[in-house]
Amino acid sequence: MHREKLELTLERLGTTTSIDDLQVWAHELRDQLAVSHVIYHTANLRGEQVGAFTYGIDWVRHYIAKNYRAIDPVVLGALKRFHPMDWKSLDWSGAQARAMMREATAAGLGNQGWSVPIWGPSGEFAMFSVNHHATDAEWEAYTRDHAKDILLIAHLVHQRARRIISGEGEPPSAELSPREREVLARLSFGESRARVADGLHISENTLRAYIDSARHKLGAMNVTHAVALATARGIIVPNGALPKY
Repeated sequence: MHREKLELTLERLGTTTSIDDLQVWAHELRDQLAVSHVIYHTANLRGEQVGAFTYGIDWVRHYIAKNYRAIDPVVLGALKRFHPMDWKSLDWSGAQARAMMREATAAGLGNQGWSVPIWGPSGEFAMFSVNHHATDAEWEAYTRDHAKDILLIAHLVHQRARRIISGEGEPPSAELSPREREVLARLSFGESRARVADGLHISENTLRAYIDSARHKLGAMNVTHAVALATARGIIVPNGALPKY
């Protein structure tokens, strides 16, 4: 996947204001992840079930009409787990599950999948999945290389969907410490990590700790994403300086 383009796609997630907009965004994400499909859907989120997916609408309608949710090994598996799961690890031995997969394949779904269950308060549940056409070896390599990105994306999409459904605005700026803000500001100005550490009279290990802390608070997937989010939220300004308060 092209890292810079993926980061731009994740930045645009913050501009989605409706489920329809999120649906369009899902197609952009699919292209950046270089998979056949991406799927996000909720259950028991403020009494609503919503989704954003790249499956064909005919398959979605067929899935709902057949009530496949009740026998889908992916859904049933996710409801019992808190960690990402490869679809190959699930129980596909039932005749109904095998028949559903044959129909899904005929409708254009891939033979491989990886899902992230997302749990929240009061039984809130959602799931983010990537689906693809690949051999077992190819899929194992893909999920190994991109597992962390997919896990973060799953939670970023869920956070955005929750804000859309609840009608909330943008989240408040993360409370970064002055040193975390200064680190991101210097990095945004194009300084190398070694130069930033030297300028702040700290070790590169300490600098890494500040960066990781800032990334966690901002919900960023890497340093570039953290700088972009901090800039967009007014925590730092584009020329590398700190905003005046």
